[in-house]
Amino acid sequence: MTALKKYQRLETFGIWHASPQDQRRDVIVSLGEATLTISDSKMTALSHWSLPAIERLNPGEEPACFGPGPDMTEVLELDDEMMISAIEKVRTALIRRRAQPRRLRHLIRGAIVLALLAGAVFWLPGALVRQAVAVVPAAKRIELGKALLTDIRRISGSPCETVLGRRALDRLRTRLLPDTSGRLVVLPAGVALSEHLPGGFILLNRGLVEDYEDVSVVAGHVLVQDQAARDEDPLRRLLEQAGVFATLRLLATGTLSEATLAAHAETLVKSGLVLPPTAELVARFKAAGVPTTPFAYAMDITGETTLPLIEADPVPPGEGRPVLADSDWVSLQGICGE
Repeated sequence: MTALKKYQRLETFGIWHASPQDQRRDVIVSLGEATLTISDSKMTALSHWSLPAIERLNPGEEPACFGPGPDMTEVLELDDEMMISAIEKVRTALIRRRAQPRRLRHLIRGAIVLALLAGAVFWLPGALVRQAVAVVPAAKRIELGKALLTDIRRISGSPCETVLGRRALDRLRTRLLPDTSGRLVVLPAGVALSEHLPGGFILLNRGLVEDYEDVSVVAGHVLVQDQAARDEDPLRRLLEQAGVFATLRLLATGTLSEATLAAHAETLVKSGLVLPPTAELVARFKAAGVPTTPFAYAMDITGETTLPLIEADPVPPGEGRPVLADSDWVSLQGICGE
């Protein structure tokens, strides 16, 4: 069926040139469903033209000259106004009808592109971070942790360090985290209570070793930070703040910019302590043989907000093994000097 039914099988006479060098021939022109057929007087087809491809070669002039397409040499001359009008109308209608599926395809493609872009925006950052967390080796994590500690030192001052205090910290780490590597660091300021960094670094405020008589308080902070690092990889936390480009840089070059590290260090300094779930925390204290009650009262002197930790204390008073020898605890309390 043609786009305009009234023009089905419309015929007229015309003059046809197979090429500019060929003689003119009188022909019969038939308008079909989607083609224009050019035949001789015996109705032998000489050429078939696709109606949507036909071009008017001399708009506004008479007789009208048509070509089968931009790269074809044939020319058809017509002076039948009805046939000329029919060709123009039918080819226009066919072009519009064929353009509709193309527009639909464009809309579908556009929707697919938008979906891919949305996926890139919402899925790609998380995927890149997961990939980085999975492939960054321990040595690089330690390097990043040291770089963050350097930035934090600009705010906190140099870590507290004495020979006996360092030995006490190492013994505390071995006592609490025997199956992990890392380093405990006491800072004179810079962190509110405690914090953790990539590479196993756990930062402790000097107040934890100077303001409490029970070593279980500082031991509790070590356990809290180690559990927090297990629950959420500190490298993931760093990269989620740093963003996609920083993550790509780490994957490509193994480095992060100074600005990225400085911004994360500032965030860590300002952040407060977030406790893991109570059941999880109690299990860690129990495994380490550390009572939760001293830590709970250090967090809230009234015990109201930390009552679950007090009630679930896994180490009854006087039954736990010592966290540190008294001499080591005294050395740790004096690690920051006068």
